Amino acid sequence: MTPEERARKIESYGNAYVTLAEGLQHFPREMWHFKPENGWSIREIIVHIADSEANSFVRCRRLIAEPGSTVLGYDENQWCIALHYKDQTADEALELFKWLRLASYKLIKKQPESVWAHTVNHTENGLMTFDDWLDVYERHIPDHLAQMQGVFNEWRDRL
Repeated sequence: MTPEERARKIESYGNAYVTLAEGLQHFPREMWHFKPENGWSIREIIVHIADSEANSFVRCRRLIAEPGSTVLGYDENQWCIALHYKDQTADEALELFKWLRLASYKLIKKQPESVWAHTVNHTENGLMTFDDWLDVYERHIPDHLAQMQGVFNEWRDRL
């Protein structure tokens, strides 16, 4: 990734909370609990986003401070079930996401070029570069907003 591409992705990454908050305005809150046949409700997706960001927060810091270390994967569906995402509040999850993302954004935008060559071993995906990490998490919110649009469409079609 070129430094210019990285700088663009870092800014997009940093704007994720605004992107998410604006995107959520397209979906009426009364349908956030609607669970499609094969997937998560919007509420569950929001809680997943917060948990994913907590994992991302740790991975980011390991990439900076402990290159060569191992980062853990996790079973997203099992977390959804075991942690009762359907019963958690979306507002609290959104606030958690907001602050975790902001802290990582402020940290990564100050990193020197040399840090972007750091790697970690992801237990599910193998070798992960810092650029790989940025690419994954910069796309995370747009990907989930598209997923939420599908949930909304299914809900609307059932009306």
